[in-house]
Amino acid sequence: MADLHSFRKEYQLRSLDEKDVHPDAMVQFHQWFQEAINSEIIEPNAMALATCSKEGIPSNRMVLLKEYHVEGFTFFTNYNSQKGKELLENPHASLLFFWKELERQIRITGNVEKIKPALSDQYFNNRPVKSRIGAWASPQSHAIPNREYLEKLQLDFMQLFDGTKLQRPEYWGGYIVKPSKIEFWQGRESRLHDRIVYSRMENNWRIERLAP
Repeated sequence: MADLHSFRKEYQLRSLDEKDVHPDAMVQFHQWFQEAINSEIIEPNAMALATCSKEGIPSNRMVLLKEYHVEGFTFFTNYNSQKGKELLENPHASLLFFWKELERQIRITGNVEKIKPALSDQYFNNRPVKSRIGAWASPQSHAIPNREYLEKLQLDFMQLFDGTKLQRPEYWGGYIVKPSKIEFWQGRESRLHDRIVYSRMENNWRIERLAP
């Protein structure tokens, strides 16, 4: 067993005040995301995606944000994966960005929908060839006998599509998380962190401060 009671870090880089944030949550996200990029954080678009089964059993994993705009946040995956099946049963999700270098978190909750097939095609066609092959080869989230089995599938699909245009599998594509709440968290001294939460109110956002 490990004793972690002494693991402690004081946060002190920045502050966050409700009077200083942008009235639009998506603009505020864009500002923080650009700061993360400018800080040269490794994969600033990495985010934890949490889903739940219809029984309410949660699961989470790291995925990559591939697009964001006024409607929401887009990522891509195999629709037959565990996350895909859970989103079919329960189309709600939570996203979490954590940028330790900036002592910041962003939490997002909302409804999830598949994006239009044409948009999934567009992204798929811009992926590296091996990544496109991987989408065909991997029976994501399903048990396989060994690593060799997966590598054999990859080789088989490489040979199958040799000299032909790789089309997107119907079971692979994008989802968009349409946010109902977005919380911005800034680490502060003595664990008195700043938490500013935006709640969707029709065409506007309500902004509140939460206790840490």
